[in-house]
Amino acid sequence: MTSTTVFVSGANGFIAQHIVKQLLAKGYTVIGSVRSHEKGEQLKQLINNDQFSYEIVSSLIDKDAFVDVLKKHPEITVFLHAASPVSFSVEDIENDLLKPAIEGTTNALNAIKEYGPQIKKVVLTASAVNIFGFGPHFDADQVYSEDVWNPITYEESLANGFFGYLGSKKYAELAARDFVAKEKVNFDISFVNPPYVFGPQAYVVKDKANLNLSNEVVNSVVKLTKGDSIPAEGSVFVDVRDVARAHIVAFENDAAASQRLFTASSRYTLDTIANIINKKFPDTTVPKGDESRNEEIYKSIHKFDNEKTNKILGFEYITLEESVSDIVDQIYNV
Repeated sequence: MTSTTVFVSGANGFIAQHIVKQLLAKGYTVIGSVRSHEKGEQLKQLINNDQFSYEIVSSLIDKDAFVDVLKKHPEITVFLHAASPVSFSVEDIENDLLKPAIEGTTNALNAIKEYGPQIKKVVLTASAVNIFGFGPHFDADQVYSEDVWNPITYEESLANGFFGYLGSKKYAELAARDFVAKEKVNFDISFVNPPYVFGPQAYVVKDKANLNLSNEVVNSVVKLTKGDSIPAEGSVFVDVRDVARAHIVAFENDAAASQRLFTASSRYTLDTIANIINKKFPDTTVPKGDESRNEEIYKSIHKFDNEKTNKILGFEYITLEESVSDIVDQIYNV
């Protein structure tokens, strides 16, 4: 058991719920932020653990968003910033995606600097899109690693919702790095940069129609029936439980200070996902995948090398088969 108190912003998010669950299992006291009393009560009921409590932070853009929390809880010594919008369907890209991510990050760091001198470790949930190039910036020959940056510009980020999401993640990480470089801070900061995040919900599935964005990839295959064609698509994945675990390693292991933890497990195709579902759930109506196409599809998927991260993490990633099986089993009961 530990007496350490950890703060998790956006605690009701897909990844954040797993972070909270794993922290509690390790004996940490956890304070999470949510946007409303209703969301907080729902989460508290789900978690059902006296070591968890919540505070309301209704807007990330509010300059003083985290000030009251830090004033009220001087016992917090670790701050995990997992709150950030994950959606492509917004009306105002700059105000709904870019600014909340960037300003939410700098607001959190400024509050820690001013009101949380006892906080020694900060972890920011970033994304592999900060590393990978997309569209005109994709390079099939590039081996993407912790040292690579997506070259997308701020202006390009305003072009559409997807580019807006890419920009929101990249420029939030850059803003955090810039803040730490310019300000005299009392804490170490680390970044967790996952690609597509698959896997089961931490506690319960309330709304099957509105899954987290990454699991919609699996859902798109589950919805197919015999005779449907499987799109020749794929990407890079990691299981949500490994992403949560990486956040904990990020503050427990001093080797993670100032580092990017590029938590990528493996590449995948929709054909492979379809075959995993067929293997695990023989009664499914999902068509069988044609994995002879994989080599060709992989030509349009990012190559990566995250050995630097893996040495810091020190654990084996959950496989695609286990991750897909667990989410399908939990949500769809195929």
